[in-house]
Amino acid sequence: MPDIAPIIPYKITFLTGTAIVIANMVGTGVFTSLGFQVMGIQSGFALLMLWLVGGLIALCGAVSYGELASAMPRSGGEYHYLSRIYHPALGFLSGWVSATVGFAAPTALAALALGQYAKSLWPALQPTWLSVAVVLALTLVHGTSTRAGSRVQVIITALKVVVLVLFIGTGMVVGEGQPLSVAPDAAGWQALLSPAFAVSLVFVSYAYSGWNAAVYLTGEIENPRRNLSRILLTGTAIVLLLYVGLNYVFLRSTPLAGLKGQVEVGFVAATSLFGPLGGRLMGGVIAALLVSTISSMIFAGPRIVQTMGEDLPALRFLAPKSRAGVPVRALLLQTAITLAFILKPSFQGVLVYAGFVLNLFTFLTVLGLFVLRFRQPNLPRPYKAWGYPLTPLIFLVLSGWTLYFILRDKPWESLYGLATIALGMVVYFLTTRTTAPIVEETSVVERT
Repeated sequence: MPDIAPIIPYKITFLTGTAIVIANMVGTGVFTSLGFQVMGIQSGFALLMLWLVGGLIALCGAVSYGELASAMPRSGGEYHYLSRIYHPALGFLSGWVSATVGFAAPTALAALALGQYAKSLWPALQPTWLSVAVVLALTLVHGTSTRAGSRVQVIITALKVVVLVLFIGTGMVVGEGQPLSVAPDAAGWQALLSPAFAVSLVFVSYAYSGWNAAVYLTGEIENPRRNLSRILLTGTAIVLLLYVGLNYVFLRSTPLAGLKGQVEVGFVAATSLFGPLGGRLMGGVIAALLVSTISSMIFAGPRIVQTMGEDLPALRFLAPKSRAGVPVRALLLQTAITLAFILKPSFQGVLVYAGFVLNLFTFLTVLGLFVLRFRQPNLPRPYKAWGYPLTPLIFLVLSGWTLYFILRDKPWESLYGLATIALGMVVYFLTTRTTAPIVEETSVVERT
């Protein structure tokens, strides 16, 4: 019987990596969160500054992650970095959060938003079951082949960018515009320092979450030491421009009272610009665009769980890959958690809860850049963070400010996030009580 030749693993190119970053970021947040922001902020200048500040945070984070990824080029993202820099327990907690919240919850939120937007075009549609069907279909695509998944990702992300650019361009010339000034004024500057601005940054940070998506695939990227930092920065910069343009169009097209508390902001804005029929059509288009976001998170998320399976004996059953290089078991686990979130939704609560937990671990990861430079100054770093130490400090100050106000003003969502971390600590203790995790043997940074 002839031997079956193994399939050569497909390497993710710069184009595919950038598409994954853009698709991860441009999703639920930008099409839903403005409605929550205008409940606390009435200044057009402050509302646009939210998206600029959020973009600045994401760019500073991408610069910092680029150095960490070039110094420690392995898939797994924060799980890998925190395990090496601090302790395997902290790395496990970040992986636990990524597996249970970081990808599954945003995937579910994007799928739920897709269902709601599709319902605006087809009122008789059952949005929940459409959400479930889309998640299962994309799981099948990405579970079959990394190459096929990559091609699908590039195509649907390119379509997403083209549609959004057309919408921004059209929105700037159609209609008379609302009497809302986006020029800086005293009230706008005062709003920048308010608790409402800090809490609103949670929604914006959630919309920008995904700027670090490519680090979860480091081991599958072509020449990661060279390409990864370029992927992170290029994808994040493109999304920043899209977000500012989109929110300017949303604010220009619709009175603040019409946006307040609305989840389907894109549908509301399109209805103001193009009338009821145009709004319904745009709702259907946005639903189609969200397929790209769901696809990218289904693609990237399982790589964290798979890496954890390689390091922890108790999770070894999640480590195997198919002949095509796909972590099928980890993929199925993430899909199951995603479906649980879809079937038990609480949109705004899940959004704040996920934003708090994700911000906490990205804060610790960027802080780790200083720790790693201090403890291992001679570690090879093919890429060094541009603007160090200012860029990571900007990220830490702004992220820390946001975390403080979430704890103060959203205590229940914060407590749910901390409870998730505490549960992860229990799981870590149970999985390592009898056998030490493999990662401890090779990956903890020397403390001498």
